[in-house]
Amino acid sequence: MDNKGNTRLYRKTKRKKRKRLVILLPFLIILVSILSYGGFLYWKAHSAISDSFEDIGRDKSDLREKIVDPTKDNISILIIGVDSSEARKERGNNLSDTLMLATLNKHENSVKLLSIPRDTYVYVPAIGEKTKINHAHSKGGAKATIETVENLLEVPIDYYVSINFEAFIEIVDALGGITVDVPYEFAELDSKEKSLIFLKPGVQKLNGEEALALARTRKLDNDIERGKRQQEIIKAIIKKAVSVGSITKYDDVIEAVGNNMKTNMTFGEMRGLASYGLNDKNLAIESLTLKGSDYKPGKTYYYKLDEESLEETKQLLVNHLELDNSKTAINDDSNDNISSDQN
Repeated sequence: MDNKGNTRLYRKTKRKKRKRLVILLPFLIILVSILSYGGFLYWKAHSAISDSFEDIGRDKSDLREKIVDPTKDNISILIIGVDSSEARKERGNNLSDTLMLATLNKHENSVKLLSIPRDTYVYVPAIGEKTKINHAHSKGGAKATIETVENLLEVPIDYYVSINFEAFIEIVDALGGITVDVPYEFAELDSKEKSLIFLKPGVQKLNGEEALALARTRKLDNDIERGKRQQEIIKAIIKKAVSVGSITKYDDVIEAVGNNMKTNMTFGEMRGLASYGLNDKNLAIESLTLKGSDYKPGKTYYYKLDEESLEETKQLLVNHLELDNSKTAINDDSNDNISSDQN
């Protein structure tokens, strides 16, 4: 049902600290590139994705013997969410807000979507010590983040896609909103940190700002539950995007992505993902999380992973990508040094 009666905007009377998070939607862009076969939309999608291409000096993962071909090989895509708002720039940091790793198996017609909590305590090669995983992006952008995730999970990262707040809001609005189940009543700041968005529980239709608020909030739960909500929101957006009624909205969706996405995938590689059946209703998407516990050795909070569960997750991803374990081993140069952290 519609939530017009349930949602109100209240002007903020005093500044509150923004929760750092961005939901990323590469699958939606992939679907658009797959479905936009003709004329104007094809060329508009081609132009938008081409303009978003960013060479990070990495032809392939060091864990791959050769460059992958999306039309033939199982691949992985790291989804990086970055808040590039003016408020974040004023604070002088460029941390990643959301990290999800998607592995795609073309033979099984399946996707495994792993959420990695932003406070996860890991070794960051670009820094040379253990800290929060979101600090990798602040140190060395997408490349440093990819290296950190590869070191953690010991699977190759073939591609990355980065999208910011504005892309998320504009895409949801371009689709006419999405229908999701809000688990509880809460209030969260909007993307500009000027107004408060209030939502009540229940299945309802959300606009871009409201959907972002649901994705960002963790006042009443934690990063793990937030990651699960993010995955459900992505699924809701994909479901709306592939519906017949959304075809006429692809123009606005592509426009929304325009200046808000960076990727090392070419337009041809994105279209090659059609071989995975991403436009097939039988595509199986499994959501995964990393088990762990709160860890606070000093004043800074971390999320410390459960080692046994981590090893199981690594093996699951290796199997899904159909990799040879002996070719994915990484020398662990991690240590127990703890960096001075930003939150």
